[in-house]
Amino acid sequence: MSQASSGALQRSSPVTRWVARTNAPTFAIYTIAAAFSTYFCMYAFRKAFAVGTFAGTVDLPLVGSIDLKILLIISQVLGYCLSKFMGIKVVSEMTGERRATALVGVIGISWLALLLFAVLPGPWKALALFLNGLPLGMVWGLTFGFLEGRRLTEVLGAGLSASYIVASGAVKTVGKLTLDYGIDEYWMPFAVGALFFPPLCLAVWLLARLPPPTAEDEALRTKRQPMDARARKQFTLAFLPGLAMLTLLYILLTAYRDFRDNFAREIWDALGYSASPGIMTTSELPIAGGVLLVLALLMLIKDNRKALIAVHLIMLGGTVLIGASTWAWQAGLIGPAAWMISVGLGLYIGYVPYGCVLFDRLIAAVGFAGTAGFMIYVTDAFGYLGSVALMLYKNFGQAELSWLDFFVRFSWVTFWACGACFVGSMFYFAWKTR
Repeated sequence: MSQASSGALQRSSPVTRWVARTNAPTFAIYTIAAAFSTYFCMYAFRKAFAVGTFAGTVDLPLVGSIDLKILLIISQVLGYCLSKFMGIKVVSEMTGERRATALVGVIGISWLALLLFAVLPGPWKALALFLNGLPLGMVWGLTFGFLEGRRLTEVLGAGLSASYIVASGAVKTVGKLTLDYGIDEYWMPFAVGALFFPPLCLAVWLLARLPPPTAEDEALRTKRQPMDARARKQFTLAFLPGLAMLTLLYILLTAYRDFRDNFAREIWDALGYSASPGIMTTSELPIAGGVLLVLALLMLIKDNRKALIAVHLIMLGGTVLIGASTWAWQAGLIGPAAWMISVGLGLYIGYVPYGCVLFDRLIAAVGFAGTAGFMIYVTDAFGYLGSVALMLYKNFGQAELSWLDFFVRFSWVTFWACGACFVGSMFYFAWKTR
């Protein structure tokens, strides 16, 4: 169960002993299946509600009129964002022995909050979604903690990352089908959570049976250990300019990804797919496959400095794909579905490495004894603040623009700004690790 040292119970577990003795492909399949399933199921508690229309507006003191769905999304994202700031400490200091219990606990709390969402009146439903997002922001760090610091981390991280690419559309499809069966849209999120909680518990149980990293893993990727406040400060000050650029990049990418995700139904409807709810799932499958393949190839690069530079080049390529595909769609060279898939692929090629290989390779390249979860949560925390700011700007600054038109404009902003920052970050870390 532990990443640094296994407890006596888990060292004696037959499943743990079997996984420890098996070959690399079987180990990867087992680990990816457990991690993928864990995070896939979590999305049922976080994103299923977004398929509801929640039509209408709400008048708030000192704020004015705000679209109800935007209010609900902002409430959940604020809770999720606060959870990321809490996770900077909690996840980076979490010991392996408590990780599985913490995973089931935080998701269970979020499910109870969805019950409040169903029963609370009027604007109080926004408070329920804030409470729903508050624990969920720690799930990624707790899950990735089982995977980091291994010679197969690229493959394992890519498999884990594929979960949220596919899961977001899949749970929305399940949510839409639940609505079609007559479930009220305010009860729908809780009902979807009930379907996914049992498989979630099984997936976490399987994760908890993983053996710790081997001596070979630690030699290749640096030993991973919890980081206290002093270690976190030391690491941040040592690489502040590059970390600042990566954080700014992540703010933009998170805002772009969240907008595409939260308003997927509205964007697809505007593109002419209102009668095809399955498009929200099928369109993400080639994206997940492409990202998985690209990131898995990084495992072939043994030198951590070269791999770190390669990760930057890959992420830069993703932002170029966003700009190129948007231009091609506006020029009439590709259709709307091809455009949505292409910008999604470019987005996730730039976004996914943050949660798995980028900081794992960065720590290994600089030789710092710590955990990748620290910087994953720093960038995540600020990233979701950017997501909230974008939705407020859309509501109060660009209310006349359709969801589709706003998304197109932001695609161009993402292309230019992220391209410049990726280049700057790449040269900085190439210099620092020379």
